[in-house]
Amino acid sequence: MLSEKLVELEPKKHILIKGASIHNLKHLNLAIPRNQLVVITGLSGSGKSSIAFDTLYAEGQRRYVESLSAYARQFLGRLDKPKVEYIKGIAPAIAIEQKVNTTNARSTVGTSTEIYDYLKLLYARIGKTISPISGNEVKKDTVSSVIDHVKTLAPETRWLLLAPIHVEEGRALEDKLNVLLQQGFIRILVDNEMLRLDEIDLKSLPKENIRLVIDRIVVKEEEAFYNRLADAIQTAFYEGKGTCYIASVDHEICTEFNTNFELDGLTFLEPNIHLFSFNNPYGACPRCEGYGNIIGIDEDLVIPNTALSVFENAIFPWRGESMSWYRDQLVNNAYKFDFPIHKPFFQLEPAQKELVWQGNSYFVGLHDFFKELEEKNYKIQNRVMLSRYRGKTKCPACKGKRLREEAQYVHVGGRTLGELVDMPIRTLLPFFETLQLSEHDAQVAKRLLLEIKNRLRFLKNVGLDYLTLNRNSATLSGGESQRINLATSLGSSLVGSMYILDEPSIGLHPKDTELLIEVLKNLRDLGNTVIVVEHDEDIMREADMIIDIGPEAGSLGGELVAQGTFSEILKANSLTAQYLNGTMEIPVPKVRRKWSAYIDILGAREHNLQNIDVRFPLECLTVITGVSGSGKSTLVKRILFPALQKKLEGIGEKAGQFSDMQGHYHRIHHIEYVDQNPIGRSSRSNPVTYIKAYDDIRDLFAKEKLSKIRGYQPKHFSFNVEGGRCETCKGDGTINVEMVFMADVELPCETCGGKRFKKEILEVQCNGLNIDAILNLTIDEAIAFFKKNELNKIVQKLQPLQDVGLGYVQLGQSSSTLSGGEAQRIKLASFLVKGATKEKALFVFDEPTTGLHFHDIKKLLASFDALIEKGHSIIVIEHNLDLIKCADWIIDLGPEGGENGGQLMAYGTPEEIAKNPESITGQYLKAKL
Repeated sequence: MLSEKLVELEPKKHILIKGASIHNLKHLNLAIPRNQLVVITGLSGSGKSSIAFDTLYAEGQRRYVESLSAYARQFLGRLDKPKVEYIKGIAPAIAIEQKVNTTNARSTVGTSTEIYDYLKLLYARIGKTISPISGNEVKKDTVSSVIDHVKTLAPETRWLLLAPIHVEEGRALEDKLNVLLQQGFIRILVDNEMLRLDEIDLKSLPKENIRLVIDRIVVKEEEAFYNRLADAIQTAFYEGKGTCYIASVDHEICTEFNTNFELDGLTFLEPNIHLFSFNNPYGACPRCEGYGNIIGIDEDLVIPNTALSVFENAIFPWRGESMSWYRDQLVNNAYKFDFPIHKPFFQLEPAQKELVWQGNSYFVGLHDFFKELEEKNYKIQNRVMLSRYRGKTKCPACKGKRLREEAQYVHVGGRTLGELVDMPIRTLLPFFETLQLSEHDAQVAKRLLLEIKNRLRFLKNVGLDYLTLNRNSATLSGGESQRINLATSLGSSLVGSMYILDEPSIGLHPKDTELLIEVLKNLRDLGNTVIVVEHDEDIMREADMIIDIGPEAGSLGGELVAQGTFSEILKANSLTAQYLNGTMEIPVPKVRRKWSAYIDILGAREHNLQNIDVRFPLECLTVITGVSGSGKSTLVKRILFPALQKKLEGIGEKAGQFSDMQGHYHRIHHIEYVDQNPIGRSSRSNPVTYIKAYDDIRDLFAKEKLSKIRGYQPKHFSFNVEGGRCETCKGDGTINVEMVFMADVELPCETCGGKRFKKEILEVQCNGLNIDAILNLTIDEAIAFFKKNELNKIVQKLQPLQDVGLGYVQLGQSSSTLSGGEAQRIKLASFLVKGATKEKALFVFDEPTTGLHFHDIKKLLASFDALIEKGHSIIVIEHNLDLIKCADWIIDLGPEGGENGGQLMAYGTPEEIAKNPESITGQYLKAKL
């Protein structure tokens, strides 16, 4: 193993870590080769993240910040120095974590990948402005374009150079003409008749159609002629306020030239970079200020059930006696403009839907209907009616494109910027690859197009080609936003950095993982060290080096158990190795559970779901699979969960579009949604308080003889309220000392020595242990201790924590130090505690295997079985084949992501799915069965 001869290795080729001891790491010595793809693996909670993020990343970032001036440092957060003897050979670190970091409503996929910045430049530089009236290109004339026109005329022909006369406000025409005469202009043209200013009576002239003759031209092909002409044209533009004419002497032909950006009587804005920026007041749509949506009439509230036709009252406000007049207008006149009133609303053409909103001469459209209500909103019933249909809705001015109307007139390759940002990347990339430009434009846009194409390719390679550039960043899943960050860093092509990734394979179907591995290798080949915290077998196979941390988790982990290539790891004796070489395995269940109760969702068509009917079995383990973006989360999170919640509990979020829900509701009483979010952010939250076992422990102490003598109540044994806690550190056990210009220092509290309680409280003992000692027990030790003393009520509450494999966690360990997988299993345990109740629940899990090792997945499946044994139902969204193969029923969506997804590809037991040629998941599942 590399790491044993740490002193001999040179830091230029390795990152050397000596004595890392943060969290549960036990003075770990580690050597990581540079410029390679390194995977750090191990059980959940064994210390992988501690080494990757809390040690390597923290140190890499701290050193970068230390190199800045003291002035710059004061604006940055103070960074803690990780607990480690030394780290050598470290490179600047970039962490790509798995969380949605933006809540900004202005951030889109395009802006966060910087593609939008290049598109803005592209449109500002080579965009062609097209008039919406005639469809011709808007150009502005210059002196040289007039000269180019004169060069096309036959030599020795005679022409006039004319300018219109503008009379300033408040001045008479004759004054103006006198001034022109003094300036040396002699002739004017009135109704195609040439007159001399010094010979006529100026008062008798008509007010209109007078043009000033700037020069009389005889076309010659000489340099001197064109020089003189250029001066004359400049004068003509000046006198004519940007307009001049070249007319033949017989007045048959007259060509107009204009230095203003005008056509068809409209003045257009000249394209510049701010015109295409929706974060700039100049370019943003004035109605929605660049957000793309406004508070207005929410279409989903007006037409809540799109499965109904107009005739069946799909339009919600037009029911009832008084309002049905509006509906009847539409229904009775529909035959005149061929409108299908019996077709379900979601099947109507976009133009027909638009018609319902706009109206025509036969009926009042919805927009006008609500406008009428707005105008009469002094009536209380109108205000009530309007408030029912208020909501976030697409901005009517820019149709959600976020830009002002003038930006939509500028085209590149026949498309506007607004059209491009609404195209999924899989159609956008071919558009740019086949873009035909003129020679001059191609030269200008060469570099821009290169950057745009590269970044789009990276997004495609990380499996995100179903997204559009206009998609709001806040609506992405954790895995998606992580991969967008990955694509962005690839686009910036930094060299010599250290990328630390947290499980990039989350949310990826095995089909997409292959592309991801290519991306990681590209990042490495640029000359970067890529460190991946990962449990995925495919990524481990492709790694240059695997580091296995273990042997178990928590206090039993934090050591290096194996290091080497994939083939070397297979021979090792760690848990990872045993699962990889097949000594241990997650067994396929002998029989699949049979089910009779179910819930049907009919006509699901939110986002990209293609009006599908899905049956979710109850009282068994149902897994929903499909490639990224195929509509799994939409089906479960946006339709099934809110609809059932509303049905069972009477309240819930607004569900997505679907026709109907049927089935055996009486079998379930409530529904729980379990995600990967940490259980508590404060340092005061811990596992015992989360599963509500701490109350019983406090009661136990309050009943001790000494407590009764001193009058202690249960609240004296809480470190969150005044009474028994140490008041110096307010029950935290540590005191934070702020240092100027340096990292804060956490010191154990001097008064209580880090024990959180007052001395006299700690004198109360229960079977030889005081409250502090109990909080420091691991769960395994605590269960043994309480069993010995026959305190079964507490044992019952702690038992589920041991069942889900968290026996190594201390009772009082702060929740903020738990890994994602641990936090999720504590949630599971708290449900197992409640699970003994009569009321049956439906649990919905979103990728529960995130952050879990093979061994942890085995424990997770055991807890699932425990829940199902008690009569509960479980629905899981998952990509992990080890969990999928243990399902009782699989629902597979596909075939692709985005617009090409949302169809029900297959359903049945894992064996049936594996035989189904339609299912992509089935092809990967065969190998596992």
